[in-house]
This record gives sequence, structure tokens and C-alpha cells, in this order.
Amino acid sequence: MKRALCLLMIVGLIVPCLADSVGTSAGAAVLMDADTGEVLYEHRSDERRLIASTTKIMTALVALDCARLQDTVEVTASHMVEGSSMYLQPGETVTVEELLYGLLLCSGNDAALCLADHCGGLDAFVERMNEKARALGMVNTSFENPNGLDGENHYSTARDMAILAAYAVNDPAFVRFCSSTSVTVGDRTMSNHNKLLKTLPGCIGLKTGYTKAAGRTLVSCCVRDGRRLVAVTLCDGNDWADHAALYEWGFGEGGAT
Repeated sequence: MKRALCLLMIVGLIVPCLADSVGTSAGAAVLMDADTGEVLYEHRSDERRLIASTTKIMTALVALDCARLQDTVEVTASHMVEGSSMYLQPGETVTVEELLYGLLLCSGNDAALCLADHCGGLDAFVERMNEKARALGMVNTSFENPNGLDGENHYSTARDMAILAAYAVNDPAFVRFCSSTSVTVGDRTMSNHNKLLKTLPGCIGLKTGYTKAAGRTLVSCCVRDGRRLVAVTLCDGNDWADHAALYEWGFGEGGAT
């Protein structure tokens, strides 16, 4: 009995050490196995926060649901908006495919509004975003726009965004867009804001984000030896390094069975 008690005490001391062997600078974070849904690491994972342009993961998925890549969209003045842009010009005609590149590489707020307009209008599009969130079990998420600009009713959590990412990486078209480091369509060349694509072995992209209120937000996916992990950090000034550290831990000791 004494030996058993000693063993339990030792295990109790070891397990917290393993859990504490990785950390981030983030206000909230999650590392999740994309195939099983197992959460390997979490910090304030259910705390509702602003998510900035990581919103555009859902925007892209809804657009892929309701539009064809070859569909054309005419840009109007109403699509011009503050923040990051793919530099659309009123009067030009672009395809949904080009808009999705602009959305996920350049983080174009103008692209987000174009896609929403093409898919039934802004209000209907946002409702589709929320419907999809509910269907995925994102219970602490609310969208009020397709671009991620700050709003009182626009928020999510690290856990919910990991759920979304795990779903998104099963869509080959979405992965093709978000994993592209750069693309040239016509006279427009677009480069991906996600530095992990060039610096982190196995990274297949997803989405960056930033507003002054939200801070830096980042959702990523990494594949090694056939295993897929997704990482989410919200309000994290050191997100590139934190994601790299989470994956090293997750594919190593943190993911050991």
C-alpha cells in the first residue's frame, strides 16, 4: 500500500511537469490533433476573445460552399474597406478563385466583402458563417462580419478556432489556397502573410490576423509523419516562435503515447 501511494505521488509530480514543459506568450492558446480532436495543450482555451483576420478561415469555407471558383464578381465602391487589402479597384471583374487567394494570402478585407456580396449579400453570408459555426460545435463563437474587424458580437475562443482549423484542413481547395506562398493572377501578384510556410517544416498554412484590440492572432497546421496538428494563439506578440515550440513539443514529448 505504501509503495502504491508513493507511486501515485510520483506520477502526480511528473504529469504537471510534462504539462508545463511548453508554454506561450498568448492570452489564449490550443494545440489540437486535427484528426482525433484531442487537445494536447491549452491555456484559457474557452475564453472569448477578438480573433481579427483568422475570421477569414470561416469566410473562405462558406464561400467555397456557395460559389464556384470560376464565378466572376464585379468590384464596387461598397467593397472598399479599411485595413488589409488585395487592392481591388471598383469596376474590375475578378473570379472567386482570385478573391480566395486575396482573402487568404493578402488577408484582403475587400475580398471578404466581395465574396459575401456574391454569396447572397452581407447579412445572409454572416448568418451562414454562424450557422456553420453552430454545426461544427463552436459554442463560444459569434461572427458579425466576414473580415474580422473588431465588433461587440464578433468573437471566438482558442478551442473553437482549433475546431474550425481541424475541419478546414480536410477541404483540399481550402488547403491549396492557404498553403500557397505566393501566386500571380493576371497583373496581380499576392504573397502569403504566414511566415511559418517558409520557416516551419511541415506547415501547410491557415491564417494570420491582427487588430490593435485583438493583438496578433494566428491559426496554423503542421503535418509530420502523416500526423496533423493545429495550433491557435490569440493575442500573442511572439506567435511565430510559439507555434514552432508548440509543434516541436506536440510532435515530440507532448504527443507521446
